[in-house]
Amino acid sequence: MSNGRRTFLRHTAGLAGMSLTGSVDLLPDRELAAGDYTRDLGMQLCLAYFWGVEPRKTALARQMDVLGAVGGINPTLAGFANQKPWSREVIRGVKEAWRKEGLSLRVIEGPPSLGTKTKLGLPGRDEEIANFITLLRNLSLEGIDTVCYNWMPVISWARTVLDRPGRGGALVSGFDIEEVREKPPIREYGDLTHAGMWDNLQYFLDAVVPEAEKYRVKLALHPDDPPVDQIQGIPRIMTSVEAFERLLSIVPSYYNGITFCQGSFASMGEGENGVDIPAAIRYFGQKKAIHFVHFRDVKGDKYNFVETFHDEGKTDMFAAMRALHAIGFTGPIRPDHVPTMAGDRNDKPGYSTIGTLYAIGYIRGLMEGVGKGSR
Repeated sequence: MSNGRRTFLRHTAGLAGMSLTGSVDLLPDRELAAGDYTRDLGMQLCLAYFWGVEPRKTALARQMDVLGAVGGINPTLAGFANQKPWSREVIRGVKEAWRKEGLSLRVIEGPPSLGTKTKLGLPGRDEEIANFITLLRNLSLEGIDTVCYNWMPVISWARTVLDRPGRGGALVSGFDIEEVREKPPIREYGDLTHAGMWDNLQYFLDAVVPEAEKYRVKLALHPDDPPVDQIQGIPRIMTSVEAFERLLSIVPSYYNGITFCQGSFASMGEGENGVDIPAAIRYFGQKKAIHFVHFRDVKGDKYNFVETFHDEGKTDMFAAMRALHAIGFTGPIRPDHVPTMAGDRNDKPGYSTIGTLYAIGYIRGLMEGVGKGSR
């Protein structure tokens, strides 16, 4: 191994196993003078709204002073059911719907016109990509500068259980590879390969990154979740830190970046050989590649894990927040995949309102502790 390579996988006795290319100087913690603490460390606290406006949730968000909204582009929300979601009129209408709730639409997560055709290189992908570029242009015109997308075709986010009893009977989601090994492979798209998936990603990035630069919209790729090599014969490529290094090298640009989903990165690896989250944050932060953060945690590894409360998983969450502060991250950050707590239904697993309240209080406490503790 060359002197320029560092390792950032957690071993029982230290860090080993996750090789990262290039010289890495871990950033020192930023110092604050007395009285210089900025609320939320200057980050944009957000909540996810994948089911449109939820009056109870938006009211609580205003009361918590968490005013960032993350979600898709739903024409119905804007009153334009028959129009294309990448049109400026629809985007403006959706943005206005959130403004009326007292919220600001910060991130488009799950963008329209980026689907199976593009990810699998099928006929029709050029049209999808053209519509995606139109989306970037119109988001820019409406002042929205971050798009969170994924490279998981056919089978996207996957769990084998959505209601496992966790701490105190709270319901959590989990994944066990043994429960999907025997499922029949999906053959309708032919024989798919990891190399082909990388080729399709490069084709997409070659087309869209120059446009993202032109419109100053940050592309933030989310890890595959779970980060396993394949599910039912569908390859998954964004499953390791090395994969994200490769992503950044395909089309080097500030606008070609990462959604740093802590839970997904923490799931990478096997057994005790898991990603050291604070070190990875500092590494990718030094590259200015982190555009959006999902702040969550898990227990287990990529083959068998459960999601947890923010205070009981495998990650040192205080150290993770300190690392985000050290790299100068001031972008959008949201809790993700919280347990369903008593008093809430489990109809939206991972997005319990009460669980979200707990998460925000925990995250904001970490922020204040990091900021004021660095004096």
